Amino acid sequence: MKKNIINKLIIGSFVLGFISCTDDYLNINSHPYQPGDLTADDYALGSAMSNLASTVISSDVNTAQFTDCLLGGPMGGYFADSNSGWQNTISNFDAKNDWTRVFLISDRMVPTVYSNLNIIKTVSETTKNPVPYAIAQIIKVASMNRVTDTYGAIPYSKIGEDGKITTPYDSQEEVYIKFFEELDAAISTLTEHKNAALVPTADFVYRGNIPQWIKFGNSLKLRLAMRIAYAKPEMAKAMAESAVKHEMGLIETNDDNATWKYFGTIANPIFTAVRYNEATSGGDTHAAADIVCYMNGYKDNRRASYFEKSGWPGEDYVGLRRSINLAKAGEHFKNYSQIKMTAADPVLWMNAAEVAFLRAEGKAIFGFDMGGEAANFYNEGIRLSFEQWGVSGADQYLDDDKSVPGAYKDPSGLYSYSGTLSDITIKWNESATIQEKQERIITQKWIANWPLGNEAWADYRRTGFPKLLPATDDGNRSGGVVNNSKGARRMPYPSEEYTNNTENIQYAVKQYLGGPDNMGTDVWWARKK
Repeated sequence: MKKNIINKLIIGSFVLGFISCTDDYLNINSHPYQPGDLTADDYALGSAMSNLASTVISSDVNTAQFTDCLLGGPMGGYFADSNSGWQNTISNFDAKNDWTRVFLISDRMVPTVYSNLNIIKTVSETTKNPVPYAIAQIIKVASMNRVTDTYGAIPYSKIGEDGKITTPYDSQEEVYIKFFEELDAAISTLTEHKNAALVPTADFVYRGNIPQWIKFGNSLKLRLAMRIAYAKPEMAKAMAESAVKHEMGLIETNDDNATWKYFGTIANPIFTAVRYNEATSGGDTHAAADIVCYMNGYKDNRRASYFEKSGWPGEDYVGLRRSINLAKAGEHFKNYSQIKMTAADPVLWMNAAEVAFLRAEGKAIFGFDMGGEAANFYNEGIRLSFEQWGVSGADQYLDDDKSVPGAYKDPSGLYSYSGTLSDITIKWNESATIQEKQERIITQKWIANWPLGNEAWADYRRTGFPKLLPATDDGNRSGGVVNNSKGARRMPYPSEEYTNNTENIQYAVKQYLGGPDNMGTDVWWARKK
């Protein structure tokens, strides 16, 4: 390979086939995403960087539909299924293996991560330029974090260069320890080379800006530290404080938000996925009643940026309840608010508002040194979110100590909820209890993190907030495995693991899982002591 490869990156174009999914997950694997002819050194590195980035939220529509529209989105209270033809769904807690296995088995995920990481490592070693591999390590952690948070223990440290997962499992605690080691090493390398740069066309996140990659690395480290705050508090404190105190800082402005900006020929996969079958049902996915109720109650100006107006007369924004009998409600789906998104929207990985809320929680709930006071971080998180979405009214919103989440009255008459979602208000209250402070922080973080459903689901499992609508009795088909109020806590391991990786999966379930391999067992970091 040539010494000046970093200055000669060429990104090859790629085409993805967008086909309707959900009938059989094998359709995804029938057209595996290939990086193309990698005989040219420059093309190899550029293509590998792009392929790797495509695994954080998959550029493949079918994969993204399973992981984000049918799993993270509904479980996190953002999205609701709206296809009456689906017989077994994650939201009904009776999904078949084809739906629940995607994060771990899909060839668009783990194999793509490791095979492209190996290419980037080889190029970095050959050219004696460690920057691409350091960036790749950060992307790898961002991608694999979503995998472990879905299942718990996973194959990780022993996965080979080909990405095959027929290896021993790491406990989730071990996975997180490895995450921090990898992030620290990558951040250190990039800090040492902070004045370097990649050619912009090799980096569709930060256009080759190394300081921004360092900020993202630190912010990702803070996110993961807060994830384990109950499970491993001493490590959480050390990692969170080191992230905040790093010389290059965190994502603090919307200009530093981590978003993957697509090639012009490829649509945002979430946009495409939620609009499958739009002509018949208004799309396979609609906005969930949970987040619409909160934002309606708060009179939140961001609603027009998040949701389309409903088709119900006299009702601007109406969400669809999750975990219901889809066949019974099918004729009404078109009337509920759709998700507002365009094909050209970049794919969000992390925003400045989330980082502010992470610091608010770290300080207010756990007493970590976050470099400031919780109230200021909380208020800044809301302001940053309003700014991100280009809407006004943040100051009035912050001063509102009366509004509470709205009630859910289903215009169809089928699935109204007679209870109260929450009485949490918006304005910061320094004299509130720890629990109230946490609910206030997580609720506003949840609203600001739209549409990162897997992050919302993780926070809900870790903290119990925001308070979400329970599953309906006729929508919970788990046979008692999943509690209506708590929802699914994880996904079961793919059945292929019991056939192809028998000894390792059996050991992982027995030693690491802490319960049966089903949707009702908490992952490691969600087991509050």
